[in-house]
Amino acid sequence: MSPWRVLIVEDDPDWIKAMTVFLNKEEDLLVVGAATSREEASKLAGTLEFDVALMDICLTPGRVDGIYAAMELIEARQGQVKVIMLTSLDDESVITQAFTAGAVQYVVKSEYRTLPQTIRGAVRGVNPLEALLKEFARLKREEQLRELTGAERELFELLEEGYTQPQIGRRLFKAESTLKNQVNKMLKKLRVKSSKEAVEKVRRGGLLPDPDSAGREDGNGESKR
Repeated sequence: MSPWRVLIVEDDPDWIKAMTVFLNKEEDLLVVGAATSREEASKLAGTLEFDVALMDICLTPGRVDGIYAAMELIEARQGQVKVIMLTSLDDESVITQAFTAGAVQYVVKSEYRTLPQTIRGAVRGVNPLEALLKEFARLKREEQLRELTGAERELFELLEEGYTQPQIGRRLFKAESTLKNQVNKMLKKLRVKSSKEAVEKVRRGGLLPDPDSAGREDGNGESKR
């Protein structure tokens, strides 16, 4: 079977070289070309045969012109190419624009090691809506937890796993009064009145399904196990 042909559109030549070496190590992938601008990408769309384009969202500093380049590329190839957007940005509106432009996946550059798997998923027809919802869920969750300190976030994660406050106190070696104070501060930041509300709010805001309530604590911090 012939390898999937990949075009890289990225304004950083060093990143192109690194990703070319990285992707070409995969037996089923082959980088067949590269462009450093929207104009170059447009020209290659009419002359180069490729299956997937890795498109940097910001081909020009401060602009999301990669989104427009993706639209032009998809139109030029009459939809017969999969576009995966690459970015260092962590912005909901940019994600929405990328998928609206026709991208099928979205990868943060720092997670480049996932690219081979992402490319394979793209050419095999993975539903882009699933990727969009997954990314929205992650961003929404991060947005709601951003104000928490490291200790408060650790506390929240234990509550989310179903630990009661006494169990958390023993696990973290914290006095009851200290733990209670931290819980109250965390609840205030999340603008809720109970730990159960806090967990539900983050799940709901992050588009995550509620798990089976069995084994979870109730609003008073008592275990249901």
